[in-house]
Amino acid sequence: MTDELIIESSRHAPASPVETAGPIETAAPVRKRRLDSLPLLVVGMIAVLVASRVVGGRHGPPWVQAWATVFIAICVQALPFLLLGTVLSAAVAAFVPTAFLERALPRNPVLAVPIAGVAGVVLPGCECASVPVAGRLIARGVAPAAALAFLLSSPAINPVVLVATGVAFRGHPEMVWARLIASLASAVVMGLLWDRFGKPEWLRPKVLQEQAVRGKRWVAFRHSLEHDFLHAGGFLVIGGLTAATLNVALPRGLLSSVTGLPVLSVLVPALLAVLLAVCSEADAFVAAGLAGLSPTARLAFMVVGPMVDIKLIALQAGTFGRAFAWRFSAATFAVAVLMASLVGWWLL
Repeated sequence: MTDELIIESSRHAPASPVETAGPIETAAPVRKRRLDSLPLLVVGMIAVLVASRVVGGRHGPPWVQAWATVFIAICVQALPFLLLGTVLSAAVAAFVPTAFLERALPRNPVLAVPIAGVAGVVLPGCECASVPVAGRLIARGVAPAAALAFLLSSPAINPVVLVATGVAFRGHPEMVWARLIASLASAVVMGLLWDRFGKPEWLRPKVLQEQAVRGKRWVAFRHSLEHDFLHAGGFLVIGGLTAATLNVALPRGLLSSVTGLPVLSVLVPALLAVLLAVCSEADAFVAAGLAGLSPTARLAFMVVGPMVDIKLIALQAGTFGRAFAWRFSAATFAVAVLMASLVGWWLL
């Protein structure tokens, strides 16, 4: 059959699909960003070309060459992993039915939360795709605590992210283990906290209706790939530009002084991760490029980013409501910073 069902928001046109083996669900619409991902990606490609000419020709003052070197290194190293991650994410969205998780998760939330968290290793997905998948699971009767644990773990601990982290921090395998443990612990803790303290009135998914749309799985795969790659690529450009600028513009003594403060040394990079909203497949390269930060501070950047950032808050607000988004994001930020600090103290 060529007719597929796409579940969309009743107010606007659908976003990218997350499943075509059965009915397809999309995230509820959010406010349009001021800067689209495609212009950002084009600007980034131009910046890479200009920077490569500057570095290759050794033109310009030393600070320009240093900025160009950092920017090129981040973008060139991260791009293959970004592409691989978006391909896998699109494949999961198009070919893996949500019913797979439904059957795998027990009804008891206390048992389902850890299993859903570990499922993030098996089912990779970008931050954007994890929100509608969680909404679909909740709509089908999966315990919200388990669905939210999967929402946090899927973009944070999937194989592409862990391999990218190992490449970015070559020679430091402890950073990969620290990221895996801290991110998984954050996802499980948040799921258990929701099971204990969450209130149904905070979680109000938008009213969904079905609409028949012609399409095939490969069409859904292509649309998901285009959306995810352009979206993530644009934010990678922002992250690369910001990391390169911070390395050149900030005095070395400033980062060293922040690193020496127990609280700010972790909070500053965590807040930076929220603002930059870099894709999880590429954020390790941005973190590695932030010279002057301690290993624990860089770990906080990588743990917080895939779980709490400005685009995720908007997606969660559009899908589950503002009351949920602000409470859940604030609690997730606190838990992620705490777990990164503890694991960093233990392993790093």
